[in-house]
Amino acid sequence: MFNLLSPAQQDPILSLSVAFRADPRDEKMDLGIGVYKDSQGATPIMQAVKSAQHILADTQTTKSYVGLSGSEGFNQAMTDLLLKGTAGYSRSAAVQTPGASGALRMLADLMFLAKPITTVWISNPSYVNHKPVMEAAGLTVKFYPYFNSETKTVDADAMLDALAAAGPDDVVLLHGCCHNPTGADIRQEHWQAVAALAQKNGFIPFVDIAYQGFGAGLEEDAYGVRLMADSVEEMLIATSCSKNFGLYRERTGAAIVIGKNANEAMNAKGRILQLARSTYTMPPDHGAAIVETILSSEELTKEWKAELDVMRNRIITLRSGLTAALATRCGDDRFNFIKQHQGMFSMLGLSQEQVARLKDEFAIYAVGDSRINIAGLTESRIDYLADALMAVVK
Repeated sequence: MFNLLSPAQQDPILSLSVAFRADPRDEKMDLGIGVYKDSQGATPIMQAVKSAQHILADTQTTKSYVGLSGSEGFNQAMTDLLLKGTAGYSRSAAVQTPGASGALRMLADLMFLAKPITTVWISNPSYVNHKPVMEAAGLTVKFYPYFNSETKTVDADAMLDALAAAGPDDVVLLHGCCHNPTGADIRQEHWQAVAALAQKNGFIPFVDIAYQGFGAGLEEDAYGVRLMADSVEEMLIATSCSKNFGLYRERTGAAIVIGKNANEAMNAKGRILQLARSTYTMPPDHGAAIVETILSSEELTKEWKAELDVMRNRIITLRSGLTAALATRCGDDRFNFIKQHQGMFSMLGLSQEQVARLKDEFAIYAVGDSRINIAGLTESRIDYLADALMAVVK
């Protein structure tokens, strides 16, 4: 049997971490995988998370099964965090999933179950797992223009022109904030234009919001998803607690469906649970229990929001520092886009050869499309990175 299998292609991001760990050079720098690191280069456990873990250790009385939908308290807390106050809130239903990738797959399977001819429109470029997850579910994938490689900003006109062709058999996947991999986000007027197109043409918005709180702020980053929830009858949402709660390894996410009415949303939830039963059955509990504990406590929520503000502001400071260091070296503003991008990532516009030189000559690991994780940078290494970038672009 197994002799019939060809070797699997390595994951373009996760394989970088393996190579990084094997690199013996002291100066090595991992800007590939998307995790937040503090000024010491460590990925910390948030204090609010530690406090919630202590509470759980003292109060949990069982490790019995929770159920197919995971923690309903968590599901409600995540729905509140994203949608409370919107027109779609009362006709939404949520399911806890193993991370946002689990949410993406469950919602993709739901789309195929409901309408196998569905085409999912994905930004070019997009999160590396979007296309394979949608295609694995049997869906057709199309790309819409998104990133202008010259200006390093969103090509909004091209995006909107392309999406004008999407119709009732289509789903348009949008990044809620902090676009992965480019760091270039659409502005509020672009969200409004997409919402108008959805109303006119009948396509369904699918918002993947994995970085809420890492861009302009917890509330500001939810603008797009809330606008859509106010504007359309049906909607899909995938959300994650990996970044804003620092729960990377706990695989904590949620899939949320907004229906034309509450009954249709609950019917969709029931079908997601059937799909989950035949895959992972039920999600892990620990991360969801932590998030539920934090969001159900006014004190812990306040502490979590303050820690999240510190993380976001530090990323902004790193962006400004790297931009300034590069401007000093090149004498112009060609790298100003780094300061204008939001969230963890920026796409630098380097060639694959230049990215390879960063790794080979400077032990700096970046994704092949030149995405770097700004949140993986430390203040003490800004000058080293700036020098290396100037060396490979000259």
